[in-house]
Amino acid sequence: MSHDPISQSISIVHPISLSHGKNAEVWDTAGKRYIDFVGGIGVLNLGHCHPAVVEAIREQATRLTHYAFNAAPHTPYIELMERLTAFIPVSYPVSGMLTNSGAEAAENALKIVRGATGRTAVIAFDGAFHGRTLATLNLNGKVAPYKQKVGVLPGPVYHLPYPSADNGVTCAEALKAMDRLFSVEIDVNDVACFIIEPVQGEGGFLALDIEFAQALRRFCDAKNILLIADEIQSGFGRTGQRFAFSRLGIEPDLILLGKSIAGGVPLGAVVGRKALMDNLPKGGLGGTYSGNPIACAAALATLDVMTDDHLQRWGAQQAAAIVSRYETWRAQHLSPCLGRLTGVGAMRGIELTNADGTPASRQLTQLLGLARDAGLLLMPSGKSRHIIRLLAPLTIEPAVLEEGLDILQACLAQLDE
Repeated sequence: MSHDPISQSISIVHPISLSHGKNAEVWDTAGKRYIDFVGGIGVLNLGHCHPAVVEAIREQATRLTHYAFNAAPHTPYIELMERLTAFIPVSYPVSGMLTNSGAEAAENALKIVRGATGRTAVIAFDGAFHGRTLATLNLNGKVAPYKQKVGVLPGPVYHLPYPSADNGVTCAEALKAMDRLFSVEIDVNDVACFIIEPVQGEGGFLALDIEFAQALRRFCDAKNILLIADEIQSGFGRTGQRFAFSRLGIEPDLILLGKSIAGGVPLGAVVGRKALMDNLPKGGLGGTYSGNPIACAAALATLDVMTDDHLQRWGAQQAAAIVSRYETWRAQHLSPCLGRLTGVGAMRGIELTNADGTPASRQLTQLLGLARDAGLLLMPSGKSRHIIRLLAPLTIEPAVLEEGLDILQACLAQLDE
């Protein structure tokens, strides 16, 4: 009987074993090269093994590999929080805490809003993804596979439709659903916060309706409800600017960070209004590994590279290449399955649909295999797993990006109807 030491409850998208990577390319243990449009699921906006990040990790590892910040502070944590809070494009004083992941940032944000408001109810959105821990599971706007078989989840949590031009849900429809929620399901005075992704990640790279975002901000202000922006996947340049909430013309009260914050090293953060971040008792926030010195050093190097000029240029170049190629495919009727192009900036998804408009989930599974065989790694998303999310590093060489899009084009042309 064979023994597999890895839990079979972990789902694998690509059954290969990776050996090493450089910028937007990876190689498996058999020596096969792939162009990487997955980027560790949005973690590698600066690519694999960015020289500045590698050097920062190497240098920090010779000085201090770990200290728990709540036992004794260390300089990488202090320096990073100074830089990070200055990097957040809002008008108010910002403070925060570092975490090990985006999900841990979300968990701590829930504690912070409970402490600040004395309320417990949370409003999230259909298609949302905020993590895999027990409390964040309840925020996710999808049952399978995340919430199956895990029993009663921490709550109360309610969900609203996510309005976006990318899914056809209008601002008016979402506001109508919100009216119904507060007249039928829950007293608005019991709501601590709304949590929303400015661009949904797992949900299919759907860009939030700007009119709704501004209406939601006004509603929260009027009702003394806090607004949390989950920028874990959409942040750090993915949309061509520091964070995706800026395009909405709003300022959230708390912001969740993770993924590309530290060039591939595990790190997250929750940042926001200082009065909120300071409201829990001493010791109410913290963690053994949170803000590990090596992760902080990697994040500091990441921020050095992520200048506004770089982010804007990288985002514009990648977006232009994707949009141009997609429009050509549509004009050529490349595939009957080719649906909408979703998202904004360099955070783009390609929807696959059947002739009757239903999600082409089977063809997307086929596409993943075809592309992998041809040397391109892709990642699925969307409620029905029918949207390809394109997460190539922002630093990808233009020729490599075009090569990857060439492979994607050839594979789309081979899909079954």
